[in-house]
Amino acid sequence: MNIFLQILFGVLGGFFGGLGMGGGTLLIPLLTIFLHFDQQLSQGINLLTFLFMAVFSLYIHSKNNLIVTKNIFWIILGGVIFAAIGAFLATVLPSMILRKCFGVFLSLLAVVEFIKAVKKQKA
Repeated sequence: MNIFLQILFGVLGGFFGGLGMGGGTLLIPLLTIFLHFDQQLSQGINLLTFLFMAVFSLYIHSKNNLIVTKNIFWIILGGVIFAAIGAFLATVLPSMILRKCFGVFLSLLAVVEFIKAVKKQKA
């Protein structure tokens, strides 16, 4: 059953990652809640799977001319700097704090998306 869930969660994470919705937003909670993986382990697995998903997604999106490279340097620079900071914090913070921070992040994301959907519906 464990292997089936791992495959299913990989498929779901890959599908949503390919859509550009962030497969890790789904993969990390699935791994921690249903497979009882430690938060740091779940984040590490997500990062590793993201590399493969990103390569395929980048290829498909590039083929369809959906990639804009204007000002990408600044996005990459900010991403690399804060990824290093986040990776350091993930190794020194207790798993419970990381879980709570991730939960707050997901909750805020849900509220923002809900507000955007309501505004779009009214327009």
